[in-house]
Amino acid sequence: MKRVRVAVTGAAGQIGYALLFRIASGQMFGEDTQVDLQLLELEQALPALKGVVMELEDCAFPLLSSVTPTSEMSVAFKDADWALLVGSIPRKKGMERADLLKKNGGIFVEQGTAIAAHAKKSCKTLVVGNPCNTNSYVAKAMADGMDERNFFAMTMLDQNRAVTQLAQKASVPVSAVKNLAIWGNHSPSMYPDFYHATINGKPAHQVIDDEDWLQGEFLTTVQKRGAAIIEARGASSAASAANAVVDTVRNLTTPTPEGEFFSVAVSSDGSYGVPEGIMFSFPVRSTGDGWEIVQGLEHNGFGHSKLNATREELLNEQAAVEELLG
Repeated sequence: MKRVRVAVTGAAGQIGYALLFRIASGQMFGEDTQVDLQLLELEQALPALKGVVMELEDCAFPLLSSVTPTSEMSVAFKDADWALLVGSIPRKKGMERADLLKKNGGIFVEQGTAIAAHAKKSCKTLVVGNPCNTNSYVAKAMADGMDERNFFAMTMLDQNRAVTQLAQKASVPVSAVKNLAIWGNHSPSMYPDFYHATINGKPAHQVIDDEDWLQGEFLTTVQKRGAAIIEARGASSAASAANAVVDTVRNLTTPTPEGEFFSVAVSSDGSYGVPEGIMFSFPVRSTGDGWEIVQGLEHNGFGHSKLNATREELLNEQAAVEELLG
């Protein structure tokens, strides 16, 4: 039986709490893989994390080999195969985005450095904590000696949200919607690309013959879904975010079906005019032990305008944290 060592930061937070049981049950890595969990929290959150560990023990998951709670990065990232960076400072009322970038940048400077020092050289790092693209850029930049292709930022939640909106509009199950790519930043500038999506094998924009809705309400619904959930339930979308973490890792570790792709932010290789090194969400295919950006997708004027806007936002974010990188 295979074995995987997984570090999770912010493990006692809402997303962490929703995520850990999914990992321990085998939903992320499969029923043939035992899991060692290494859970990182702030010192003051260790009592809450102890309670989470007790619950994990009480589930008696056959695939859960060990659980290590800690406030030390050297322990959490020790020999990790995967690092799921969930914890980050949330944006508070009145906080400018530049301030948020710098505060979180300091955290991910430390975590990127620690991953390079203590994790396996083959460790794959998925950043969930927002602003996740730029946090991942910072961690990647500080992880000296690590392969930049092993750093990712999560846009699967945006893809899942977009798929559901198209399915509901077309009155079809979500399984009928394929190849809905998220381009760019996990922010309101993201581009949920309905022009290349299909519904029951047909172009989505032909099945849903309402371009005003697609270019308007559909986009804004997806882009602002997180804020709408906070408004509705008084808390962030923790369960759906945790579900998207599971989906992302599973998609990266499982060969992608022929003719399909999924969304994740990766270190750009210059594809589609995106400057190299930016953590930019593309349509991606996986071989199970590697990945590639899908090439040859052509964008119309609307698509180009959206790609340009989200690219510029990421360049501005990158400039805002550059001084942290030394």
